[in-house]
Amino acid sequence: MTDGKDETIPDQPEPESPETTEAAAPPAAENEAARLKDQLLRALAETENMRRRNEREREETAKYAVAGFAREILSVADNLRRALEIIPAETRAADESLNALAVGVEATERELAAILERFGVRCIDPLGQAFDPNFHQAIAEVPGTGRPAGTVVQTMRSGYVIHDRLLRPAMVMVAKGEEKGAAPPHVDTTA
Repeated sequence: MTDGKDETIPDQPEPESPETTEAAAPPAAENEAARLKDQLLRALAETENMRRRNEREREETAKYAVAGFAREILSVADNLRRALEIIPAETRAADESLNALAVGVEATERELAAILERFGVRCIDPLGQAFDPNFHQAIAEVPGTGRPAGTVVQTMRSGYVIHDRLLRPAMVMVAKGEEKGAAPPHVDTTA
């Protein structure tokens, strides 16, 4: 009902739309939101990097966990090889019981090599190859071999790798380079 007077309704502010609220946000709030977003992204990236690093370390640990044990058991493989090398072939042929023992030692050596192989341990015998200080340990140079300098001419002890890492270097003797134009050493034969 109107009594002739204009009733004015006081102006009420219009509700703000979400678009105008964001546009009117103070710059400090925007900066804080950007800073927090940046922190969140960095934390997520760091978490992902840590997860990958832990996974890689876990794989490495599983792959090389037996390295210490394998290094210790290599002396058993060496002793089996020495036992076989000490028996002359003629003696084996003449003595049946000694031959049977040697056959058993050979079987044991093969089984040990197969077990080591299953765990990624391989024997390296570089005979005839070029000397590689990453895998070989030179104990002597041998002159007059007729081979190029640095060629492995004798393996004193086999080396081993586990997957792609050196477990034990091969102990080798390498050919010594002959100096060009040098006279061969004088040997006194008047004894």
